Amino acid sequence: AMDWQVLTRELSLYLESQVRVGFFGSGVGLSLVLGFGVAYACYYLNSIAKKPQLVASNDRFCRFLEEYCPVVTETYYPTIWCWEGRVQTLLRPFITSRPQVQYRNELIKTADGGQISLDWFDNNDSSYYPDASTRPTVLLLPGLTGTSKESYILHMIHQSETLGYRCVVFNNRGIAGEELLTPRTYCAANTEDLEAVIHHVHSLHPSAPFMAAGVSMGGMLLLNYLGKAGRDTPLMAAAIFSAGWNVFESVESLEKPLNWLLFNYYLTTCLQSSISRHRQMLEKLFDMDLVMKARTVREFDKQFTSVMFGYRSIDDYYEDASPCRKLKSVGIPVLCLNSVDDVFSPAHAIPVETAKQNANVALVLTSCGGHIGFLEGIWPRKCTYMDRVFKQFVQAVFEHGNKIFSM
Repeated sequence: AMDWQVLTRELSLYLESQVRVGFFGSGVGLSLVLGFGVAYACYYLNSIAKKPQLVASNDRFCRFLEEYCPVVTETYYPTIWCWEGRVQTLLRPFITSRPQVQYRNELIKTADGGQISLDWFDNNDSSYYPDASTRPTVLLLPGLTGTSKESYILHMIHQSETLGYRCVVFNNRGIAGEELLTPRTYCAANTEDLEAVIHHVHSLHPSAPFMAAGVSMGGMLLLNYLGKAGRDTPLMAAAIFSAGWNVFESVESLEKPLNWLLFNYYLTTCLQSSISRHRQMLEKLFDMDLVMKARTVREFDKQFTSVMFGYRSIDDYYEDASPCRKLKSVGIPVLCLNSVDDVFSPAHAIPVETAKQNANVALVLTSCGGHIGFLEGIWPRKCTYMDRVFKQFVQAVFEHGNKIFSM
């Protein structure tokens, strides 16, 4: 772990080399800058850089994580100049690199006549797992309007590639450039498409170890599926990042004036633009002019999502979409990473007590990180804390999973 005395000493030496003594007269400016730098470093090390809280009732699962996924027990040092949750959330898409990934696209048909676009990263050059039939497979679920092109998905694939694993990205209907064949898109509560994808992938590689990772709404969808499936799933385990646990609390938080300005309005326009391409198909069932007038996610869900999936009211939909209600029924090991300063998933809505009642669940709660932020390092272009949690947990499950499966 970083020693704060070493950090402050290095900071002092750096500032001495950068700031001339003549600044504000004889050394006063330097003293001010040094004093501020040391005070900021002390504040950062005492209040910002912290070990995450690990919530898990199962001692064996805890020991498994401590041994094979040690990142969840180590101090997380958020980027020193942008540790606040909203700032991390806003900056990550612009600041992180975008690893090159060559996908193979597959369109699969659904029972209702629709189609789902899957993007495969086969990793045929895998030296660890040259036999494709037994090559471990990770199913990745992006966020609300996300696709296989999101930087966080590309980083997960990059991490999986180095470990020799195969990945497949589940793109929600109608957002990855494919046509909408029926007037139906997707939502966090309806798991039919995800079930179809999981069984399709498993049927192609029945002997391959198989797990899934979901981000934001992808994590909510995955949790809702696991809550329904219990132990009856081909997945060995799952990783969940920045899930919104209680949709009522999430939308309320996003409707606070600053959060509406920074996130809600933009997210609503993203949802609208993702369906406007399919306007002709969707106009058969919806008043699209009304849907396009929505100014919040809640208004969009009220006019569009809840209607599409047959809910009597938006409250019924939000109740069904909230994974906190399904957590007690999850039947396979699940690791869930959230930051307590995530405005998309407020800290008071994280189901800590419910998690303690299910031996399959471990929550990792950081004090900073925002929503899919988790930036670390001075210039956080490459790897985030979330990427490291993903890599270590996936590797732990595929290489040493038998140690938790006897729970």
